[in-house]
Amino acid sequence: MGRSVAATTGLWTLVGLGACGGRPTGVLLPIADATPVAGTSRVNMLVATTRKSATDRGVMFSGEWGEAVTYFDMAVSIPPDATRQPGTVQWPERLPGNPATDFVALRADPVDRSKVATWNGRAVRERGKRYVLVFVHGFNNKFEDAVFRFAQIVHDSGAELAPVLFTWPSRGSVLAYGYDRESTNFSRNGLETLLRDLAKDPNVGEVTVLAHSMGNWLTLESLRQMAIRDKRIAPKIRNVILAAPDVDMDLARGAFHDMGKDRPRLTLMVSGDDQALAVSRLVWGDSVRLGAIDPNAEPYKSELGRENVGVLN
Repeated sequence: MGRSVAATTGLWTLVGLGACGGRPTGVLLPIADATPVAGTSRVNMLVATTRKSATDRGVMFSGEWGEAVTYFDMAVSIPPDATRQPGTVQWPERLPGNPATDFVALRADPVDRSKVATWNGRAVRERGKRYVLVFVHGFNNKFEDAVFRFAQIVHDSGAELAPVLFTWPSRGSVLAYGYDRESTNFSRNGLETLLRDLAKDPNVGEVTVLAHSMGNWLTLESLRQMAIRDKRIAPKIRNVILAAPDVDMDLARGAFHDMGKDRPRLTLMVSGDDQALAVSRLVWGDSVRLGAIDPNAEPYKSELGRENVGVLN
């Protein structure tokens, strides 16, 4: 399961996973006319966030820290494949967006934590499988970046998984690396709680976590906390895909050790030209980042083998 998910999600390009300018504010305000447009696709997702609510309904959440984890049921319309390159998000140039050419929000409804299991049950029944994919985005992502990018990943991968987005308070600025790093630490308990809730839900049979760049630090720390707190990682969490992880190699070793022998299957996706890792190099200097190693060179090849970490590059 883990290898097939990693292979299909490899259709998208990690380089584009970040905020960009030149687009209108408020793109997540659901369009008034939700009549389906020929050729468009729809992605329904559950969103869990540690961000603070924004006053603008079309922005929904800011890059500041929230007081608790908030859940939303969201739907995103994706333009016809014939009008879009795989791996890309087509942002509206003006509001409201046009479903024939743009990614647009169709629904954004709050969900109480006690009702998450109901959402899970409906989502897995729609797909006929009991698999859940949790995406943890990386550095330099505003809320709308995370929502539309995850919708793109789900659509382009074609993976039959119930999509769950965990989005933490990134300010969406290349100048906010330090703040974003602190925000991942702030969000550890929130992600751990989400993963534990999914694993306890009888509707869910298997959980795969896909993390990118700085989101890998958050993911490894949350799983490490779970292993320490519960003496193991929940067995339903079967696969963790580490995409271009912005994590110090020594800290990664420690996390692998603390997760224990019965940890999920780990798959590393390395990238030599990831933008987030480029910023990380400016901050950390010669610190070896897990996502930038050559997995075929020693000592990393032997070490990854001993840790039973699969590699896709």
